Amino acid sequence: MDKLAGMAMFVRVVEHGSFAAAADVSQVSATMVAKHIRTIEQRLGARLLHRTTRRHQVTEVGKLYYERCKTVLAEVELAEQSAFELQSAPRGRLRLVAPVSFGTQSLVPALVEYLHQNLDVSVDLALDNNLHDMIGEGYELGIHIGDLTNSGLVARPLKPYRRILAASPNYLDRCGRPQVPEDLLNHVCLGHSYWRLQGRWHLVGPEGEVREIAIKGRFTANQGGALRVAALHGAGIVLQPELLLAADLDAGRLELVLPEWSYKPTPMHLVYAPDRRPTAMLRSAIDFLVARFG
Repeated sequence: MDKLAGMAMFVRVVEHGSFAAAADVSQVSATMVAKHIRTIEQRLGARLLHRTTRRHQVTEVGKLYYERCKTVLAEVELAEQSAFELQSAPRGRLRLVAPVSFGTQSLVPALVEYLHQNLDVSVDLALDNNLHDMIGEGYELGIHIGDLTNSGLVARPLKPYRRILAASPNYLDRCGRPQVPEDLLNHVCLGHSYWRLQGRWHLVGPEGEVREIAIKGRFTANQGGALRVAALHGAGIVLQPELLLAADLDAGRLELVLPEWSYKPTPMHLVYAPDRRPTAMLRSAIDFLVARFG
């Protein structure tokens, strides 16, 4: 007899208490149930049940076998369900949370492309620079920039987040173009008020060397988009994500400053809850984002 069928029958006998009850659930005869159990016991060379007139008592060997059978049967069900879902098209509502600048400049265009490819999926994106209780707030996916904490989430590494220096040509024509990091001491620098070390920029050079520069300026903001606009209007030198400034650099509205130097790259990860049975929608979104940003 099929081993899995025998395991399933034994589990029903244990959970329902008798051959007759298991037979009713399985829609077979009690004789067939007994045959399954007898075959297993003969194969194992051990008694699994003590039979009485009313109920069957599980032996110590039977208890151990019962727990292992449940595990095996659950894995079989999971395998079959996963195979079924792999064939189904992604559908449903996908909730994500991501930092403001990355989400606006890079993630939104990517998600629009993902939606074009998956017509039965809708996206709900929240932009927030602080990743709170992602699972408790109902998000399936999150983009985390910075060092990871032991949150119990699965973390897929993406390309590190790179910040560069830039200023408007008008500002650089007026104030000069820095040649070495120390030249920034004589320039107006636009500060990000959320950064822990607001008055210092840690720059990494082409050989991996690090310079810590004390900056000064009269304009700070808590959002990179505001600092970008200030730089476009000639307010000073900005240190912001490359992706936020790329279009302005290509159009000549901004100019790279110290092009061989950048802020220390920051780790970036796609995070989500561990799930032994992810939906087709979640799997497709994870694969898409890792391919795009990994």
